[in-house]
Amino acid sequence: MITIDHVSRTFGGAVRALDDVSIHVRRGEVFGVVGQSGAGKSTLLRTVNALERPDSGTVTVDGIEVSALRGRALLEARHRIGMVFQHFNLIGNRTAAQNVEFALEAVGRTGAAKRGEALEMLDLVGLAHRADAYPAELSGGQRQRVGIARSLASKPAVLLSDEATSALDPDTTRQILGLVRSLSRDLGLTVLLITHEMDVVKQVCDSAALLEQGRVVEQGPLLELVRTKGSRLAHDLFPLGEAPQLPGYGILDLTFAGGEAQRPTIAMLARDLGIDVSILGATIETIGGEQAGRTRLAIPGDRDDLARAERFLTAREVSVEMVSAP
Repeated sequence: MITIDHVSRTFGGAVRALDDVSIHVRRGEVFGVVGQSGAGKSTLLRTVNALERPDSGTVTVDGIEVSALRGRALLEARHRIGMVFQHFNLIGNRTAAQNVEFALEAVGRTGAAKRGEALEMLDLVGLAHRADAYPAELSGGQRQRVGIARSLASKPAVLLSDEATSALDPDTTRQILGLVRSLSRDLGLTVLLITHEMDVVKQVCDSAALLEQGRVVEQGPLLELVRTKGSRLAHDLFPLGEAPQLPGYGILDLTFAGGEAQRPTIAMLARDLGIDVSILGATIETIGGEQAGRTRLAIPGDRDDLARAERFLTAREVSVEMVSAP
């Protein structure tokens, strides 16, 4: 649905915001691009609706190369791409319904049809009862719902979200992410979501890419990344902190995803190998309807005991990383 192919973008001849970036977002999925400030995330997002033009490479949305469009053809393509902003960008002297109507005017709606469609969009985001309220009368979460309703006014195939929850409290963030997830499912929307928050990725994304200094470090479906040994994203999604120094113990980090997360693997390890296993830390979440997580174990004994434990776990489809040897 969205194909970003070898895109580079440099500012001022020196600042390379994007460096040979290639990302493919499948139709109907929620794809997260995660990274720290300055990684190039927002620049990448702006190439999708051609607010930024790549110096090289192409951007294709729903079969149309938007990076090559100009004039009216570009305006029409943008109507198929909704945008949700971090700071809402609502018009203060217009009601919620009138803010949505403003977006409808851009695609040629007039009169009673415009009002009816605005109310329909507000109903989609659970805010029809506040249609006549002004932005100052709404909470942050409600203002963001109006922003989402406005972005849906042109019936887009793609929804872009630029740090849309970073100004919201945790409870409101969960509500907005749940709304984005349900809209993607119910309307068949493809969502490209920019964030620096790993909790956002865990809650709503099907796939993700890690961006650093304008380059893609890794990308793929979340569960596949979790299962990938040494995945940076998996480590960031399930942080275990710094490993302690334990003389006489080896330390293993285990990553579980899908079916293997349901089995009593650690209990089996202790029983079948006769090892007194210590659990130093663990984190588990539901991702894409399946449980996934990481666990840190301390294994007593020598290197042979550690190797036996590693073989046992690997045979049961658990990803194992040795943190330290005894």
